[in-house]
Amino acid sequence: MAQLVIIKPKNRFRLADLAEIWQYRELLYFLTWRDIKARYKQTIVGIGWVIFQPLITMVIFSLFFGKLVGMPSENVPYPIFVYTGLLFWQFFATSVNDASTALINNMQIVTKVYCPRIILIMSSIMAHLIDFAAAAVILIGLMLWYGYLPSLFNLLMVPILVFFTFLIALGSGLFLASLNIKYRDIGKILPFFVQLFMYLTPVIYPPSIVGAKYSWILALNPMTGVIKTARSELLHTYATNWLQFGISAAACLVILVIGWLYFRHAERYTADYI
Repeated sequence: MAQLVIIKPKNRFRLADLAEIWQYRELLYFLTWRDIKARYKQTIVGIGWVIFQPLITMVIFSLFFGKLVGMPSENVPYPIFVYTGLLFWQFFATSVNDASTALINNMQIVTKVYCPRIILIMSSIMAHLIDFAAAAVILIGLMLWYGYLPSLFNLLMVPILVFFTFLIALGSGLFLASLNIKYRDIGKILPFFVQLFMYLTPVIYPPSIVGAKYSWILALNPMTGVIKTARSELLHTYATNWLQFGISAAACLVILVIGWLYFRHAERYTADYI
């Protein structure tokens, strides 16, 4: 007689959940590779689009905010100042947008095949690591052009900052993907709010313009800590404020926990709503 196995969502986090993700690591790899190939299939420029977007945005911002407005850039050339922020911001923004629709775009997997559904969110974000690496080539070129040569320790901070950005996008993506399966208009309005959120993050301006009195408010935005630390480590704009980075890191963990908890709660009805 065949044994009946019932698969249902867990009520709480367990270390076995992490082990299950590792168990399905090959599926995570193939889903990530599938997303990368699907994004650039039948395109003329291919992966060049991920370089073109931040490069053109940097040029426009440099002309408007750098030349016309005279935005301060902490004693570094404005193009490299803004591109450093855009590099990490683009990774975050595109990851969140894609992660929010990951469950809907993979509805056949969600409804017919069992796997840890968090893998679908993770693969949509990990696919953008290739984009980040490609766009980082322009930053390297700008650093060589303007004569900024970071030390080995400074360069080692880049993977850490990328990992933090990944966690921020993962926490946000888990929450928004779960919300999107119930309220489909989330996916339509999210790109607008993500774009708006960029202006609440020191991408095109330095955090110093808000004044020391309100700097802690910006620090609650975890992307503030990532971008500010990236500039301080790579461009030596100022000494790294580890306290402020710690506040942003704590905010990152809060977002990750909230996203994870809501995602686990929503797993109960995910297949039904899809």
